[in-house]
Amino acid sequence: MTKDVIALTERMPDPLSVLAGLLSGGPDKLVGALGDGAVVQLCDEQGRPLVSVEAPLLVEVAGEAERLLGATAPPVPYWWTEARATTGVEEAERLAGTFAARLATLVGGSAWPPEAALSLAVVETEGVSVAPAPAAAQPAVDVLTDKVAVVIQDRPVVAMTAWLSDAFRATAEAGLGLQIVSPPGSTLSPAVRDSLGSGWRSRWVVRDERDGYYDGRTGAVLAWQDGMFAPAATSTATSVDSPDATADSAASQPSLAASFKEVAEFRERQLALTFRCVHPADDRLVLGGALESLWRELTGEPPAGWGTAEPANLSWSPRRLTDVAYERAPEPTWFVVVGSPERPGLATVLVRRTKAGVEEEVTLAFGYGEDEEPPVDALPGAAEALATRHRLQSMLVQLRKARRDLVVPPRFEGPGVPLAFVLGAEEVRELPGDRARRTPLDRPPVPLGPKTRPALYYPLPGDPADLSGWRDFERLMRHLKGA
Repeated sequence: MTKDVIALTERMPDPLSVLAGLLSGGPDKLVGALGDGAVVQLCDEQGRPLVSVEAPLLVEVAGEAERLLGATAPPVPYWWTEARATTGVEEAERLAGTFAARLATLVGGSAWPPEAALSLAVVETEGVSVAPAPAAAQPAVDVLTDKVAVVIQDRPVVAMTAWLSDAFRATAEAGLGLQIVSPPGSTLSPAVRDSLGSGWRSRWVVRDERDGYYDGRTGAVLAWQDGMFAPAATSTATSVDSPDATADSAASQPSLAASFKEVAEFRERQLALTFRCVHPADDRLVLGGALESLWRELTGEPPAGWGTAEPANLSWSPRRLTDVAYERAPEPTWFVVVGSPERPGLATVLVRRTKAGVEEEVTLAFGYGEDEEPPVDALPGAAEALATRHRLQSMLVQLRKARRDLVVPPRFEGPGVPLAFVLGAEEVRELPGDRARRTPLDRPPVPLGPKTRPALYYPLPGDPADLSGWRDFERLMRHLKGA
């Protein structure tokens, strides 16, 4: 298994400290580089990488090491340096551990996981080599076939790290699926879950003692076949998760893993919001304002930090976020935004140029404990702020029983229940007649903003014990579309 080892240090690793770490395999190890020097590699005698080390990252956001690693980090700001050992080579894992241990010792700090970084001694690697692999050019990828790239992760939270972000980008460009393999104790960051999407080749693969492998999002029992993990067909199927499965062919349908069906009784809740804003393409445009406004309305404080990968390393700044998106345009830009440790919150933001202007697509969730009440009463005011000041196009709000810390376990989680749907003022104006105002729902929509040009807030039942809210939402969508 590929092993990630991370040094969390008080001071920036200087070149001499990095060199001392790289000498963990002795002075005769070959050193290579990728990404214009952003990744440094220790290599075997044939130049194949044993350990890949990413450039140190300055973290200005409190709580990220605790959220993603369960580790205690130095006070912010601190430096986060990742070393990734090549799959299945014990000496490579020891090299990564020694590199992180030396770095933490020289510039002050600690290494994660602690048991991987116990020695400062040179690791004996004479004669050790890495089997040729087509994925060697991509440090995050462990197995590459003509259908998928497989990434093996052994972390408490599989996060959207820079490594994994690069793997997502590379596989998308190559038309491949991405499959993430982890032990049963791992969870997913919402950022990774959302990025896996609905593509049938891309999966979260959980290694399980009882079932072997299963899909951590759907529970389908999996097997390695034809160059990828795919549902293992059985005659006792309980779900369909294969593009080739049909309703009248039970033998082609996969069974659900027993571990996945062990439903945890969540007493915690999440308030989930998805919305889209469309702005005119203007040099004065500042992105992130809608997200900050919504965050303040619902929590009383702005987001804590943001980044283009996890950990979110930069203190919250809409201006800096806008600058990054502007530099990358016309290519789309993806961001992750986090809240303070006291109020768990995580958003992903996709910014892209379209014919309509500059679009922000936001997926946001806040976590609440058993004794905490989600601010449902604040939703109309928050929606009005987005509709009147940030060109809201639409928004869906849901309440679901799920973990306060927002991570995704490899277990069945019930669906959320719609609390409200919001239609922006421009979209209301474009619908013919009074269609937006006259709906088949029991409760009429609430106007938001100016009476002459309102947005509309559609209240929905929102009872977690009653899924009829989805039926009402479906009826509303069909009505608005004229179906």
